[in-house]
Amino acid sequence: MGESERIDWNQPTVEMRNIVKMFGSFKANDGINLKVHKGEIHAILGENGAGKSTLMNVLYGLLQPTSGQIFVNGKQVHIDSPNKAIELGIGMVHQHFMLVQPFTVTENIILGSEPMKSLNRVDMKAARAKVVEISERYGLNVNPAAKVEDISVGMQQRAEILKVLFRGAEILILDEPTSSLTPQEILELVEIMQNLTREGKSIILITHKLREIKEAADCCTIIRQGRYIDTVRVADVTEHDLASMMVGRNVEFHADKKEMPRGEVSLRVEELHAKDYRGVDAVRGLNLTVSRGEIVGIAGIDGNGQTELVEVLTGLRKATSGRITMNGQDAFNKTPRELFDMGISSIPADRQKHGLILDYPVEDNLVLQNIGNQPYSRRGTLQRKEIRKHASELVEKFDIRPRGCENEKAGALSGGNQQKVIIAREVTNDRDLLIAVNPTRGLDVGAIEYVHRYLVEQRNKGKAVLLVSFELDEIMSLSDRIDVIFEGKIVHSIEGGKADEKTLGLMMAGGGGAGGK
Repeated sequence: MGESERIDWNQPTVEMRNIVKMFGSFKANDGINLKVHKGEIHAILGENGAGKSTLMNVLYGLLQPTSGQIFVNGKQVHIDSPNKAIELGIGMVHQHFMLVQPFTVTENIILGSEPMKSLNRVDMKAARAKVVEISERYGLNVNPAAKVEDISVGMQQRAEILKVLFRGAEILILDEPTSSLTPQEILELVEIMQNLTREGKSIILITHKLREIKEAADCCTIIRQGRYIDTVRVADVTEHDLASMMVGRNVEFHADKKEMPRGEVSLRVEELHAKDYRGVDAVRGLNLTVSRGEIVGIAGIDGNGQTELVEVLTGLRKATSGRITMNGQDAFNKTPRELFDMGISSIPADRQKHGLILDYPVEDNLVLQNIGNQPYSRRGTLQRKEIRKHASELVEKFDIRPRGCENEKAGALSGGNQQKVIIAREVTNDRDLLIAVNPTRGLDVGAIEYVHRYLVEQRNKGKAVLLVSFELDEIMSLSDRIDVIFEGKIVHSIEGGKADEKTLGLMMAGGGGAGGK
């Protein structure tokens, strides 16, 4: 975006000076400086575990700095709680949403700040009117009467933004806001952010996605291993410049793949039908094959049956009809354990719900499917020494941070490092088929490069890989073959090297002469 007349460069709305945050002997933030101005979108870029979320949790009052100063509108402040941050006009939308699923959008937005009328009753009419007014003003377009459990992830995020605006936020912190969004939802979010800054709001954007920084941000502060590296005007740098500053080395954006002969079909799906959570047909006569030595990418707009397909293939949902075979064995409507034993491993879409046990240590999460087997268990007794040795090796190999986190709870890690734990476990499980669903969600560009290399390595070992991703660049870079899913069916199949974003986009929308495969 570059400089804009809307930005007042003279007076920062937020300034953080020499922020240090210690956790015991570990220095998560080491003298970080940050200036954010009125009307500015300011990105914070850094690797997983670099200290970005820690810094923002300090600004929002969830953590107290070990040392350093914070200024809001030129005045030094002490932010000892989120309530104090809100009082100062600071709101935060967390990476993992904090909404009550059975409540309506309006009920979630006003929770804790309910407008009251006589006899100590909540004035829902006034609340709904204010929610609608804010929604329309900033182009959020949220249905205030909808239950949160019934709306998309993108709409849930808009509800979170509405919640902080309802409380009068002038400075919005968005922590990894696009990690679960579809490409269309990302475009809509960028437009919403620009609407907010045109009204004089300031936005601090934590993201790993360099393209989004180039499209949305005015300035970017780079953090590496807890230390301040630089602040740059986004218009003056390239994506490669940002990536190099972030990781301290040159980064390859495209996977290096050699030609591979495809082996026998590992997974075969025929005329598969399955319903979604509402009982509506979501997978409608789908056919699919994945061979050894092949990465098959599934490209499609969210809501076209990808979720239900993956849940059937991993045993989380029952299909209503069809046929599934794995290495020639019947794999139709088997349990997750049976499918694992047949040779299927998976990187799930929801790492916290289906990928990890957050209250368990990292070392236990790294052996979940094998914890009852030798050498990790003997005669019903866990062999802690072997479990920890295995975990230490994977923490080092997959660069899970902080190092030495084997005995920490998985829930204490950053989202990106939680994802690394799952990838480390599933890749080393060494199954015949790896189903990877948005495997780089929430990862920085250096870690993405690393994950892509491991997926290609699995394929080069003669494994079958099914990649389901909303990142078209990822699909096009990694896939030997791309299958386009539309309305619950594979409607097109195209060789990976022959695909382009425009053609795929048309196919994903049902164009290009779509017909059942």
